Amino acid sequence: MDPRHPGDPPEEQLDEHQEDASPGSRELVATAAAPAGQPADDPAGDPAGDRGLAAAPTAAGQAALDAARALGRHADAPATLRAYKADWTHYAAWCAAKGFAPVPAHPATVGAYLASLATSHAPTTIRRRLAAIGRLHRFNDLPWNPSHPDVQGPLRGLLRSHGRPPRQAAALTLPMLRALVATCDRSARGRRDRALLLIGLAAALRRSELVALQVEDVAVVAGGLRLRIPRSKTDPGGEGAEVGLPRGRHVETCPLRALEDWQEVARRKAGPLFRRIGAGGRIGHAALHPDAVRLILNYRVRLAGLAVDAFERLSPHALRVGFITAAYDQGVRDEDIMRHTRHRDLATMRGYVRRAGLLGESPAGLIDL
Repeated sequence: MDPRHPGDPPEEQLDEHQEDASPGSRELVATAAAPAGQPADDPAGDPAGDRGLAAAPTAAGQAALDAARALGRHADAPATLRAYKADWTHYAAWCAAKGFAPVPAHPATVGAYLASLATSHAPTTIRRRLAAIGRLHRFNDLPWNPSHPDVQGPLRGLLRSHGRPPRQAAALTLPMLRALVATCDRSARGRRDRALLLIGLAAALRRSELVALQVEDVAVVAGGLRLRIPRSKTDPGGEGAEVGLPRGRHVETCPLRALEDWQEVARRKAGPLFRRIGAGGRIGHAALHPDAVRLILNYRVRLAGLAVDAFERLSPHALRVGFITAAYDQGVRDEDIMRHTRHRDLATMRGYVRRAGLLGESPAGLIDL
């Protein structure tokens, strides 16, 4: 068994986040807070009302409307809806404490709310809070003008006065990866974590893609593995993609061997590939929550005694960034890296590469200081 660490809470603590059946966007805004005089459980789920519709649609017409609304509930990713709901809840609570009406929001109220976040929240979080407020107003057909001076003035002011660059995700280098893998013993938890780390980096997967993998999505083929990624952040329509992982050159870092080692104890032919493991070492049926990847990574980092650059943070994205920088160091072409990582924007991918080469490629090293 792996040594237990107080910073390694069991995945059971993530139960409250486990549900992926998040409410649809229209249901979210209806339940978050309804304007005065409007019932929160408006059965139409259509805050704009049925203006422009036939007075009495036929059964087929009503079925078409219901089908469209049902699809509309799945327009946003569950994680996006959870973030918007949390943001709206925070804003509504702030309004209640300050005596403001949350909806319809007066521009000055929104500006005051944004100003209250200036010293405590990152600019990206503040912008997302603003987007969540706007989302609720648009879906409820309420007046919304984010360009109003009472909104944009405080926003620009706080960005100028308190703006700070976000801490970038560090790259998980190959030496770091080997150190993490070395902490994974032969227990079920150790085998799972080893496979998760190696497949995550080799396939350059986002954490959501990693925990969404099903056993059926991974095929052992001649020379390695073939992964099917049904859906991703940049593929909300579910067109899917396939990634090939050749057999590793080293036993301890071979994704294929790590997968076979994990499956030897998991013994699953279908369902989630990476599953939760109980305190007693029992392998469960539920998939890991995306945040469990962060917990696992941090736990292994502590066990390995690794230190991270103060300018950066070691997040689950480190697996993806680690692949990009390692491939670049080996001279892999941009287009080949992008095909593997499924990046659509060269500038984004090159941003990781540029940071990796800040020291080695800096012209400051050529001026004989």
